[in-house]
Amino acid sequence: MLPVNVASHHVTFGTRFTLYFLRTLRVPDDDKSYPLPPGLGEFLIFTTEQIKGIKPGNWSANDLFLCLYQREALWLGFDAAQWKPNAVKVGAGEINVLTGDTWNNTLHSDPQDYLVCPPQPWLDGFKTGDGIVRQFVAAPLDSNVTVESQLTGRDVGGLRVTVFEPRSGHFPDSRPPPKPPTTSLQEQIGRESLGLAAGGEIRQKIYADPYGLETWDDENYNSVLIHILNSTEYAQFTGSEPPPTPISAETYTQCGFPWYETYDEDRPGLPATTRLGAVKSFNQQTGGSDETLDVPDWQIKPAKKM
Repeated sequence: MLPVNVASHHVTFGTRFTLYFLRTLRVPDDDKSYPLPPGLGEFLIFTTEQIKGIKPGNWSANDLFLCLYQREALWLGFDAAQWKPNAVKVGAGEINVLTGDTWNNTLHSDPQDYLVCPPQPWLDGFKTGDGIVRQFVAAPLDSNVTVESQLTGRDVGGLRVTVFEPRSGHFPDSRPPPKPPTTSLQEQIGRESLGLAAGGEIRQKIYADPYGLETWDDENYNSVLIHILNSTEYAQFTGSEPPPTPISAETYTQCGFPWYETYDEDRPGLPATTRLGAVKSFNQQTGGSDETLDVPDWQIKPAKKM
């Protein structure tokens, strides 16, 4: 079984494959597809060992934890060796994010339910169309909003990643001599570096396996389960304030994306006063009529021009 090591908020499988978790903006969910949004820093990853003394739970040694705000989306980055790639399965709760089928640790080719890294440099969401994924965004469990609950009727939650080694004889056993430096795939594309719901659409191609299903060793793999926490759960689990995110309303404005009030879940609001809480709305006062009151034009104050 592949050893798993967590260091500097990266997860390394074996000696060549590294998984990292990055934040980005939520693209609008408006029936349009968008190019890859910018990477805006890495999520901090915590292990079971780091939190079990604060919040005991029925977790395994490979379980991980991260805090995801509603104002941000999550994408997975893969750092793998060109000379000896890996197969990677990704699940949201109990469903496969590429096919929607029930999660398991077996590779299938029809349809292909795994990635090959390289050439796949990253994954931003659920594969919902040809060259299209819907972003990984946070959603409360048991809300019928997550993709898992829509397909299975229940929520287990979390993000699953399983990495497989290739079978012996398909690739070199040791790193070949270095070649002259070339531009990496990430540089060519130009990308900066709870439960899961499907956000807006991003144009992203999931590459077909160039080597074939028989290349991968289905007995030499390992998995991690990443628990996704909101800001309140994070404070309860870790005993510290949730890590700040660089994403704000200004970030969305700079990128030309809309900002929604639901993205402010970490900012406390003022409680309503009893006096104003009892005030009735216009429709409540007029019996539900939406008609404009008959007020002379001269009594209507024009809006001030900006």
